[in-house]
Amino acid sequence: MNKSMLVGAVLGAVGVTAGGAVATYSLIGGGPEYAEVLAVQPVKETIKTPREVCKDVAVTRKRPVQDQHQVAGTVLGAVAGGLLGNQVGGGTGKKIATVAGAVGGGYAGNKIQEGMQNRDTYTTTETRCHTVTDTSDKVVGYDVKYQLDGKVSQVRMDYDPGRQIPVEKGQLVLARPAGQ
Repeated sequence: MNKSMLVGAVLGAVGVTAGGAVATYSLIGGGPEYAEVLAVQPVKETIKTPREVCKDVAVTRKRPVQDQHQVAGTVLGAVAGGLLGNQVGGGTGKKIATVAGAVGGGYAGNKIQEGMQNRDTYTTTETRCHTVTDTSDKVVGYDVKYQLDGKVSQVRMDYDPGRQIPVEKGQLVLARPAGQ
């Protein structure tokens, strides 16, 4: 066999193998195809979670009043005022001073008891609660802008696909790949 015949046989074999590979590639569909990812934008949802916040506070209250009309203070003041008024003057003046002392003492005793009742307080601790709302963002999907066969489109996916999206039979494969 001569050298040129050997070279021809080798080149022929290479040509037949390459032609078969191209034919097989065309029949199979060109192997795996991908759409190029141009942009990925997370889609977020705001979640509001209410919760109760409580704290103990000191509360001052008036004690319940036993004598609403301050009768005891009025009576004691009138008696004391009458006794003091009786010590003043003599005759008719003494009677007028006694009555005036009783009226003035009754009024003063009434006001003194009223003031004492208003200042009669006690302090207790109460728990006060109110509701506050915590907010947080949760990613619910991804808006993905991609290019396939020269056409730019957009799709929402439940995961970030990275730089490319697999394509089978001209359709995007949107399911999450195993292991992600």
